[in-house]
Formats: sequence, structure tokens, C-alpha cells
Amino acid sequence: MANSTNAPQSQPGDEHRMREQPEYIRESYQGTDKLKGRVALITGGDSGIGRAVAVHYAREGADVAFSYLEEDDDAEDTRTLVEAEGQRCLVMKGDVGDPAFCREMVDKTVSELGGLNILVNNAAEQHDWDDITKIPDEQLERTFRTNIFSHFYTVKQALAHMSAGDSIIESSSVNAFKGNNTLIDYTATKGAIQGFMRSMAMSLVERGIRVNAVAPGPVWTPLIPSTMEDEKVEGFGEQVPMNRAGQPSEMAPAYVYLASEESSYMNGQTIHLNGGVILNT
Repeated sequence: MANSTNAPQSQPGDEHRMREQPEYIRESYQGTDKLKGRVALITGGDSGIGRAVAVHYAREGADVAFSYLEEDDDAEDTRTLVEAEGQRCLVMKGDVGDPAFCREMVDKTVSELGGLNILVNNAAEQHDWDDITKIPDEQLERTFRTNIFSHFYTVKQALAHMSAGDSIIESSSVNAFKGNNTLIDYTATKGAIQGFMRSMAMSLVERGIRVNAVAPGPVWTPLIPSTMEDEKVEGFGEQVPMNRAGQPSEMAPAYVYLASEESSYMNGQTIHLNGGVILNT
């Protein structure tokens, strides 16, 4: 993927600064009211996969709340896209690694949008290290707080407002299944997400709340230029059989499926969207 024209960024990265803009929804995608009348909360919804999910959900008739860390311009762009689909949009700025913010995020969604039917735990950070001895203790804890502790915080608060037919969707990663020698702490959190998802699916099945995951492979989002060296960005996605990175627009329909009645018999499962990598899972 020729991405050398993208200006270097620091994490978490700004989508509006990427010269090669990710595709968040295909022009051919036609909504059919699969999520009409429902309310979704997406963490990390300002850009990348989170933005794509927000716009797809809105096109399917859902009102959308999303959180973001600090990328104000990206967040406003996503709000505009959701509202252009005729749906309400609640935008909340804060750190999902903070349990108080996670509780506030859920409560504001319920109070301002009238309920909560779909929770998408998507916010994540990654750091490119090839030596575990060099990973600072503070960063290790920070990665786990963002990538997995936040899932506990949001689910704990959300369950009081969710009922039969509602869905929780986890953003996992291909790395949870094959490992990654330079994204060690990130990969460990994604493995934890798989265990969390399967445990919650078993725990909530009697309440009729389904819990599933999507495990993307390489996807072109702001995380890539903000966390990887130019050489890796230049060849990003070439390691998979399709020989390219995926687009957020290719991930989001799976999140629609998992949130809709069409997946009513799917629970505790992972959808793998990784460009053709075959995994024994």
C-alpha cells in the first residue's frame, strides 16, 4: 500500500490529516433499517473502524453515541456524517481508561438518546516494540487500561440498561490468534478480549444479550501512520494473501450483522476479516 505521502503523526492519530483517506462507507451500501429505533454506543468512534461503524449504524436507522480521546476535528466530521444519515449523534470526549468516564459515557447515552441496545468496545492503542524488556511499565498498564479494562468498565455500567435482543460487540484482532513480535502488549490485550468476549457470551446468554467479536487483519486507519515507521507503513497489508490492507468500510458491515436480528443465533463467536489469512480458531 503506497502510503509514503502520509505525514508522520503521533498517537492516536488524526484521520483528517491522512492524505490517503480511509474509506468509511461504500457508495453502494444501502441501508435497510436493520437497526431502526435502536441506540448504539461506540468507543473510539471518531475515526477508522469506529467511524465506519457509526456511519453504517446510522444508515441502518440507529442513533449513535461515540467517545473519542482528543481528535476534535475527526469527531466533528463523524458527527456530521451520522447526522447526514438523519440520525441523532452524541459525542463524548474522554479517556476510556478512566472508569468514571466509562460510567458517565453510558449514563449520558441512556439519558440523552433514550436507551442502549448496542455496545461496541472498539477504542484501542498500540505501540511498536520488538523487545519486551524495552516496554515501559507505565505504557504496559496504559495499553491494558485502554484496550481491555475499558471493556469491563463499559459493560458493567451498560448491563443495567440492556435487555434481550441487545448486543455487545468487541473489536479484537488477527494478532490475538497468530501473535505479533512487535506489538506485544497490544496483542496480549486482544487475546484478553477474546477471553472476555467468550466469558460474557456465556454469562449473558440467559438474558438474551449476545456477545461477539470482529477480528480485523491489517486495516488502513490513523493508528497505522501514528504508530509505525515509514517502511512498515509503505508495505502495510502486503503480508496477507490479498496483498493489501483492508478499509474500514470492509469491516463495518460485520458489526451491522452482529448488532442485527440476522445474527440472532450467533453468540460467543468471532468474525475474521483479515484479507485471507486462514486461522485454526
